[in-house]
Amino acid sequence: MRIDKFLWCVRLFKTRSISVDQVRSSRVLMENVTVKPSREVKIGDEITIKRHGFDQVFEVLSIPKSRVGAKLVEELVKDITPQDELDKQEFLRLAHNVTRKKGLGRPTKKDRRDLDDFTV
Repeated sequence: MRIDKFLWCVRLFKTRSISVDQVRSSRVLMENVTVKPSREVKIGDEITIKRHGFDQVFEVLSIPKSRVGAKLVEELVKDITPQDELDKQEFLRLAHNVTRKKGLGRPTKKDRRDLDDFTV
C-alpha cells in the first residue's frame, strides 16, 4: 500500500490530500529517509512524522485493506515515539494554553514575537 494512503487509512491524517501534502513536503520519513507518496509500506517499517516542533514515530504492524475505525488503529500501528519527543509535545501543548489577560486587546508584533520565541 502507498504511504500516503496508509497514513490516511490509519487515521494519522484527516484527509488523503493532507497526507499527500505532508509526504511531498518531506515531513514524513521512513527509516530516516524522506519518501515520495508512492512509496510502498511493509510490515515492520518505521515511519516518522514531523509535527509542529516534535516528531512522532510509528511502527507498522499490519496493512489495512481500506480506512479503518479509530478503535482498530492500535492493531495496525504502534506508537514508538521516544520519551524526549513526548516531553516536547507536552511542553508545546502547555505553552499553547498560555492566555493573555482579559482586556489587553490584540497582541502587538513584539508580543507575538515574544510568544513565538517562548514556544520554539
